[in-house]
Amino acid sequence: MVTLNKIYTRTGDGGDTGIVGSYRLSKHHPRIAAIGDVDELNAAIGVAMQADLGDALRGMLLAIQNDLFDLGADLATPETQKGELRLAPGRIQKLEEMIDEINDKLPPLESFVLPSGPGGAPALHLARAIARRAERSVWALKELGEPEGKVSEPVPTFLNRLSDLLFVAARKASRDKGGEVLWVPGGASGE
Repeated sequence: MVTLNKIYTRTGDGGDTGIVGSYRLSKHHPRIAAIGDVDELNAAIGVAMQADLGDALRGMLLAIQNDLFDLGADLATPETQKGELRLAPGRIQKLEEMIDEINDKLPPLESFVLPSGPGGAPALHLARAIARRAERSVWALKELGEPEGKVSEPVPTFLNRLSDLLFVAARKASRDKGGEVLWVPGGASGE
């Protein structure tokens, strides 16, 4: 368990920040950017959970928030640190099961869904978009090559599946509260 007695340390005032193992990186390093995007994603899911989503979906999202803390710890821990917390590869399969559980109860899509709608759908769509950005940040980190850009194998795949889960969750939230808002090509032009 983590104990924090003092919130400010002043150690980051010079533009760098610490990660596990006494390593310090620039606050604009791709690893720190990826960690920040995952943190923002987790907060966005917390906001989405304030809507009336039902106990089952809320429980799924709470489990995912815990997974995202594991994923953030994974990103903050260089591969040279053995025995540290890593995202469990089995969590990808769990996401796929959640996606199937929700999606099996939804009708097939006949149009793109606008990131709108009733219930918690807009907040879930926002979290989905942030998940996509976090995934892009992780891939940018991986492009640095080893060892600097080393990322645990399940991390980018987990974020990819999570964005899919958030999409079907948004569809469900909309449908539970009155219906999805579908894209009408050229519909805004009045033609």
